[in-house]
Amino acid sequence: MHHNAPAPTEEEIREIVAGFAALEGPLLPMLHALQDAYGHVPSAAIPVLADVLNLGRAEVHGVISFYHDFRDHPAGRHVLKICRAEACQSMGANALAEETLKKLGIGWHDTTPDGRVTVEPVYCLGLCACAPAAMLDDRLVGRLDDARMDRLLEEARP
Repeated sequence: MHHNAPAPTEEEIREIVAGFAALEGPLLPMLHALQDAYGHVPSAAIPVLADVLNLGRAEVHGVISFYHDFRDHPAGRHVLKICRAEACQSMGANALAEETLKKLGIGWHDTTPDGRVTVEPVYCLGLCACAPAAMLDDRLVGRLDDARMDRLLEEARP
């Protein structure tokens, strides 16, 4: 949906973040607002945020890199988040993740060539009792195994 959109203009970016400038610690809400609007944090936003918040560009970029939630390029139509926390790892999440990435032919944070699925690591979905867990778009799924993961990926076909 965001794939062929023109790059956002500085004015559009300023408009989206303007309402957050008065907050204490406004950078994260601004980044979330931008990602909601564009599906990722456009690179054009970095100098704008640096200017608005009187920060260095490197600082803004550092925050974007530090938080795994933010993407610097559009995601696929579906986002699959696979839990990497200890409870899930102890229940075989690593092997499941490796197998899933191999099946899709991509790495972490990558999107399948057809633009269908982006795979992201996530650190705890709160389903520790039902490990291993993942989230497809907004749906939490627990007790995953290869077969259940295959079904999830099938659902993400369209």
